[in-house]
Amino acid sequence: MKPLRLLLLPWALVLGHWSFAAPAPTPATVTPPAGDRFHLYLLMGQSNMAGRDRRQLDQQTTDPRVLAMTPEGLWYVAKDPIHQKDGRIEPGAGPGIPFALGMLKADPEFTIGLVPCAVGGTSLNRWVKGADLYERALERARLASRSGTLAGMIWLQGESDSDKPPQAARYESDLAGMIASLRQDLGQPDLPVVVGQIGDFLSPEKYPSADLVRAAIRRVAATVPNVGYADSAGLGDQGDQLHYSAEAQSQLGARFAEAMRKLHPAAK
Repeated sequence: MKPLRLLLLPWALVLGHWSFAAPAPTPATVTPPAGDRFHLYLLMGQSNMAGRDRRQLDQQTTDPRVLAMTPEGLWYVAKDPIHQKDGRIEPGAGPGIPFALGMLKADPEFTIGLVPCAVGGTSLNRWVKGADLYERALERARLASRSGTLAGMIWLQGESDSDKPPQAARYESDLAGMIASLRQDLGQPDLPVVVGQIGDFLSPEKYPSADLVRAAIRRVAATVPNVGYADSAGLGDQGDQLHYSAEAQSQLGARFAEAMRKLHPAAK
């Protein structure tokens, strides 16, 4: 038995090394500029806001004027994925960083702070006032506001309500109500919000109420004051008929920024 124990010892050491491997290093934190030059934006929604396409992550460049917040309220130079893994699927490239770069076109002297709040696979009923993700986003918004000026929110969600006709039927009222609650709880009744459209590539068999949700998103942008609209027309998926490709996310982020700049008179 002694020779067998000696034979197994190297494997035990290897397995022990794997079991206790150090986690991925956290990004180096930075100090953001003064609050009036540091504009904060909440990123809320589900997997397409977090991003799923990971194929171009190793080709990224960074901009020191675009920061992202950790769950602890620290800031680092943004590099996708900026959303933490929540569940079994790794996040990828989302629209947040392209959005921030688009906002910098209006005034390159600002620094943009992105506050990631999105969680994949979540329905709108988890984002209404009192629900878990709404309350977590509210907490993160207040934490971020210690460092800068909350300038807006972008929203990209709806797939998880497109396969549930009862939820799709109340999507418009729930989304409008969530925006009103968020503004009230943050003490910013005119907080600029841009709602993004779900993709045209969703399978009608799997998501039979997608058109109903799309119409609801458009109506919220048309009827709720100070809400803009980022269209998804012509944007492609990563091959799964569900998630935007990295190229599409870059374009969608730019569309979010274009709509947001229209809500900021000084930033057009």
